[in-house]
Amino acid sequence: QVQLVESGGGLVQAGDSLRLSCAASGRTISYYIMGWFRQVPGKAREFVAAISWKGTNTKYADSVPGRFTISRDNGKNMVWLQMNNLLPEDTAVYYCAASIEAQLGDRISWYAYWGQGTQVTVSS
Repeated sequence: QVQLVESGGGLVQAGDSLRLSCAASGRTISYYIMGWFRQVPGKAREFVAAISWKGTNTKYADSVPGRFTISRDNGKNMVWLQMNNLLPEDTAVYYCAASIEAQLGDRISWYAYWGQGTQVTVSS
């Protein structure tokens, strides 16, 4: 079982950048496809990005390609989400998650392990 802890969230202005970090422990993340999701109060949690075991393949939500970049370092047991040109609609709690499925995907049900989330607030 893997434990995940996110960090790096905060209050920024529109157009700014943030880099979220996800530190894993308990097991190497090399066994998992890793993903980032986000959630606004009162709305369903939504997929943001995912990365394959060795980082060779990535998948992004339609709302973020070109602005967000997911990356990983299995040796450091870390996953990151670089977010550029942030928009007010990017405001949400961002969650790191680990999937035991054998394919890169955006389905919440595929992700078995979750962090506690980190708040990102983008002011206009």
